[in-house]
Amino acid sequence: MTVTTTTHQLSVPGAVLTYDVHEPATPGPHRPLVVFGSPMGASGFAQLVPHLDDRTVITYDPRMAERSKLEEGGEVSYEIHGDDVHRVVAAAGHGPVDVFASSGGAVAALPWLLAHPAEVATAVLHEPPLTALLEDRDVVQRVNDDIVATYERSGHGPAMAKFVRFVMHDGVFTEEFLEQPAPPPEQLGFSSDDDGSRDDPLLGHNLRMAPYHPDGAALAASGVRIVPAVGATSGAALPRRGSEALAALLGVAPVEFPGDHGGFVANEWSPGNDPAAFAARLKEVLAAR
Repeated sequence: MTVTTTTHQLSVPGAVLTYDVHEPATPGPHRPLVVFGSPMGASGFAQLVPHLDDRTVITYDPRMAERSKLEEGGEVSYEIHGDDVHRVVAAAGHGPVDVFASSGGAVAALPWLLAHPAEVATAVLHEPPLTALLEDRDVVQRVNDDIVATYERSGHGPAMAKFVRFVMHDGVFTEEFLEQPAPPPEQLGFSSDDDGSRDDPLLGHNLRMAPYHPDGAALAASGVRIVPAVGATSGAALPRRGSEALAALLGVAPVEFPGDHGGFVANEWSPGNDPAAFAARLKEVLAAR
């Protein structure tokens, strides 16, 4: 099916956002679908969006990532990210919408749908790292803070090496995790050299945000159908545990999707992921209401 993509810019408090509207030549009966992550920008969904060509799809770059720009004095938080998505949807002139949000984007979706529940019909939230809901949240926060401190002290490579080890860890975090020696950046494909920059979207912004504490009662009362989703091959890594904790908070069962945390992208790190199968599962879940 022929799809026309238009790109737009939107000024919001503290930032200029760039978003895309992917419009099929013959729209089907489906609600528009908003697809986003954080800090991942629209390019991260380039393998998924073509398989969703039976509906209008809106993607965007978060305020500190890719084509969007954080202005001087602009702030970043889950609530602000959520407000940004609300403003994009309003500017695009579509609603109510369905939502597929991944990782940090799945956390940012929560304050958005609480503030504007009439805008969202179904929200599929794929592996939100809701650390505030985890039993080991205190240790997790200390690991997070150590990664941020490493970035400030030593730059991108050493901090990313610690972050990769962090997100690859299966199960509960204990004090022993904190006592491990730092992983060599080169061992994980990063450089030890420090280029002096400190504006990385993940390390310089998202990891500094305060953990989001979801209000289960308010979410349940919102009227939005919230679907916590997990990757079939995600093991017991922190993002999957966050989605399972959200499901428990809402009293629902998490829905399984093919692949891992980034199951909508097949690459050298996750060659077994299948974006087409992921899209088919997403369509199935959205239609199940």
